[in-house]
Amino acid sequence: MGSHVMLNVRNKHAADREKALANGIKEVVAELRLVDVVDYVAFLRMDHLGNIADIVESSAQLYLAPGALRFAGGGDVHLTWGSAPTIDLDMEFHAPDVTVHFRLVLSATQAGVQINYIAFAEPDADPASNTARLEAAISGARLRTAG
Repeated sequence: MGSHVMLNVRNKHAADREKALANGIKEVVAELRLVDVVDYVAFLRMDHLGNIADIVESSAQLYLAPGALRFAGGGDVHLTWGSAPTIDLDMEFHAPDVTVHFRLVLSATQAGVQINYIAFAEPDADPASNTARLEAAISGARLRTAG
């Protein structure tokens, strides 16, 4: 039999990008966590995904430019008798020159971001430069509040 090698495709740039995205949408995530977990369970199990899209849109409009953050029409519920529920939502972040497809993981005490795919309009050969572009896109998508 042949050997199987698992490649570690995660790298510093992926972690930095996930951290930047998580920080950029943290207020939206706080709003999403105000929704009762049983509602997410019901919407995902009953395939009422439009309800989740509406929740995401109304939460995002308080902090981000229209269309910057969207529910991507999928998700999972992790619910067992012996543990707290976890809700996974497929999400998209869109800016003029960058698109990110990611999974938002919501639990009782924390939330996380796992980037599945990222595309830059014209990617730079330097990954750090692309990370900086993502950070600028997130900053540019955030609504400025008076004060």
